[in-house]
Amino acid sequence: MSGTAVEFAANGTTAGGYLALPDGGSGPGVVVLQEWWGLVPQIRGVCDRLAGEGFVALAPDLYHGEFAEHTEMDRAGELMTSLPPDRAARDMSGAIDFLLAHEATTGDAVGVTGFCMGGMLTLMIAALEGDRVAAAAPFYGAPLGREQFDMDWSGLSAKVEGHFAANDDFFPPEAITALGDDLREAGHDVVFHVYEGTGHGFANEENPLGTWDEAAAATAWARTLAFLGAHL
Repeated sequence: MSGTAVEFAANGTTAGGYLALPDGGSGPGVVVLQEWWGLVPQIRGVCDRLAGEGFVALAPDLYHGEFAEHTEMDRAGELMTSLPPDRAARDMSGAIDFLLAHEATTGDAVGVTGFCMGGMLTLMIAALEGDRVAAAAPFYGAPLGREQFDMDWSGLSAKVEGHFAANDDFFPPEAITALGDDLREAGHDVVFHVYEGTGHGFANEENPLGTWDEAAAATAWARTLAFLGAHL
């Protein structure tokens, strides 16, 4: 299963990405959001795996052709922090437009999943896009801290099931649990799984941080497939 590079309209400009289609010809749409490394082969592989399970998967290239190798953590950090939030929102919204208009996509809403930076963006775009996102599955990433993210969650209508590491200095589980409690108290349908003994990036089989956990990754993936299948 392999996809193709595509271009799509994004609020008056053009964005790019990687699209993988299921062998069956059609299926629910899922947007896949990159880690801070960029649109690298591992993220394209996530799209291919989703397509293998019957989904139409699109990963927008939020860095517009730039990326960092796993040995370039400083560059990855620079790419992430210099990503213009309005451009990222525009590209993600354009990706949703593209999927919903694609002949292979079934349904009138998409799912979104993302990893690290992409996990954070998963929740943000779900809140911005309202009922165009029916299911959001972030992995070890969320908008934490009112000082940095003044989030308006009133537009969040998606079901949310997240996957987080028990040992994560980037996204501490205590803060993740508090966010989940706040969202549920506000009436949102949110489940956050915290995987004991795991570190940030535990589902990345390329193991850039030395934290890949095969068992936890398999459990999180199976849960994500079941979740997306139930709500798309």
